[in-house]
Amino acid sequence: MKNIYKIALLGLVLFAGSCSDYLDEPPKYLVTDEDLLSNEAGLKIYMARMYSYLPIEDFKYMGQWGFNFSSWLGAFGIEATGEALNRDGICRAFTGEDTPYWGMAFTLLRDANHVIENLPEYQENFAEPLYNHYLGQAYFVRAFVFYAMAKRFGGVPLVTWEMEYPNEKEALEVPRATEEETWNQVMADFDRAAELLLPASPAANMANRFVALSYKAEAMLYAGCVAKYNQTVSGNLTGLGQKTGVRVIGFDPNTWQDASKRYFTEAYKAARQVMSEGGYSLYRKKWSATDREAQYQNMVDMFSDLTSPENIFVREYEYPTVTHGLEAYSIPFIFRTVLAGGTCPSLDFVELFDGFPRYPDGTIKVTDGNSNTQGNYVLYDTPMAFFANAEPRLRAYVIFPGDRYKGQDIEIRAGVYTGNTPISPLFTDYSYASAETRYQDATAHNSNPKRLFVGTTPDIRGTVAGVADPVTGQVPMMAAGANGPFQSNGEGAMTGLYLRKWLNTDPAFLPAEGKSDQPFILMRYADVLLNAAEAAIELSLAGVASPDGSNLIQVATTAINDIRERAGATLLVGNLPSTEEGRNIVRKERRKELAFEHKTKWDLRRWRVSHYEGRDGLWGETRNKDAYSSTTNFRFRGLYPFYSSVAGKYFFDARFQWVALKTFSYGPLDYYFAIPSGEVTKSEYIDQQPNR
Repeated sequence: MKNIYKIALLGLVLFAGSCSDYLDEPPKYLVTDEDLLSNEAGLKIYMARMYSYLPIEDFKYMGQWGFNFSSWLGAFGIEATGEALNRDGICRAFTGEDTPYWGMAFTLLRDANHVIENLPEYQENFAEPLYNHYLGQAYFVRAFVFYAMAKRFGGVPLVTWEMEYPNEKEALEVPRATEEETWNQVMADFDRAAELLLPASPAANMANRFVALSYKAEAMLYAGCVAKYNQTVSGNLTGLGQKTGVRVIGFDPNTWQDASKRYFTEAYKAARQVMSEGGYSLYRKKWSATDREAQYQNMVDMFSDLTSPENIFVREYEYPTVTHGLEAYSIPFIFRTVLAGGTCPSLDFVELFDGFPRYPDGTIKVTDGNSNTQGNYVLYDTPMAFFANAEPRLRAYVIFPGDRYKGQDIEIRAGVYTGNTPISPLFTDYSYASAETRYQDATAHNSNPKRLFVGTTPDIRGTVAGVADPVTGQVPMMAAGANGPFQSNGEGAMTGLYLRKWLNTDPAFLPAEGKSDQPFILMRYADVLLNAAEAAIELSLAGVASPDGSNLIQVATTAINDIRERAGATLLVGNLPSTEEGRNIVRKERRKELAFEHKTKWDLRRWRVSHYEGRDGLWGETRNKDAYSSTTNFRFRGLYPFYSSVAGKYFFDARFQWVALKTFSYGPLDYYFAIPSGEVTKSEYIDQQPNR
């Protein structure tokens, strides 16, 4: 009997008949290899199944939950990356996933291995390029799965064949390989995929040669960083499994340097091939060198334009059949349907960008003194005046207080101040130790008469909002504004800011659960440029010659300046230095450009900068970790606008986010997720992570 491969069917038709009559025939309700692998239509169905379970991190992925393919509470950058905060329990450090990527990974590996082993039987049915392309799809899927596992667990069982099931237990047991062997397998499979795949896929939303090369560059950059930066963590973050004695995490102390150089070289070569042969370019359809508004709008549009020359790999959605819920959970409060304010960018993230006055320590300046406890608040005619010189890219990613979205002004305040000007800082202590102090604790709030009003009700005059005072004729103002941080269930701008990136800007669009259908750009040309730049700097730091004869530092500098120019940011003057400072410039640019794309949480892990000893590098630039840390714990800040009723102007206060009091914790062991305990308990070969 031919090998039979089952796929999900809408209904199950019972097979009936004499065993003697049908012993050599497959049941009618099963789909055979002949149906799926012998023709392109069948292969597209098979590939669609594999791609539907690919471990893709998009709108339906949450770091806390893992791959449950749900867009419930959709939010971005809330995994202690510093990008954003969220009011719910899903806002926590990325130290594991509720749905570990283990069992479903091996199911998908079996799908890919089945194609690799069985498609050759039908090779004569296809033209050679098309046959190679579909075989390459299977290698791409396998590489993608091993990559997703390696990032999480280090060394994993390298199942590169289709296991026969059911079978004896011994035949189904595969021990974890070393971490180095695992990354080598990832590289080999991406290489094989790139060798076989066509430059352009004949099927939409599936990999081509340059998708494979782009992900190879990203994966090898990860591998190179693990090999190198594990050495910066106490204990060198390496260890052997107790059951097998295999180095399941980390690299051999005698070979890590060679391994890191090899992986950085492979990352650079792959990225450079995409740059030279792929035909991609940065999105500039509305860009203008002299118009900051055009630069802003260009970056808003690029995330929804499926014709963008920057798009390399995209997950498409289509209403009403395939949708997600981003707007339902992360839109500003005035557009609320179910929830709102799920992604609230932090002040720490905003401080990465150009265009703001700074204190001597580099933090954003809100007073006329040398720190936010000195001098008096700077007053602005409108909240947007504070952001007048901000990078257009930042405005495309973040909704500022007073900016417009979907044709409406987004009114955000933390409160109203009724005292006289000048206005001194609301607190005398803005340190980490005072992080849980709230505006309700401020002297101005508790004085008699009260000078600081916060909240949504009552308004600053204690009368019904919007009704004029019968004596003065003045219309009262709600202290927090329509979208401020005191809305119900914490759904307002809890940091003083909202997410803009990815949101649907069509005024006619009515947000609701399961109605959003924007595409998610999984890999774009900016990723490739940043991968090339980082690999180039790492090779230069290691004293490795350029693998393709190009000038490593010039390639890195040009890549960063191309991205900065498109973003409306300040260009580098001269080449990047071949130093850690140059490396950090690249890291910071990556943090800015790829924010809210499920990239930063992995970057922080591979750079090994989330634990306390390394946390001064968390931002891609050196910052004083003790300003926002207390050993393993750390917090992020908000930027809060207040209205001065006497001056008729606005001022801003910068302090730790206080609405939901989010504190994060991260230690060295958290750079590797624990192997699911049930897998370790039932297996004679599967090792738990060392020291767990």
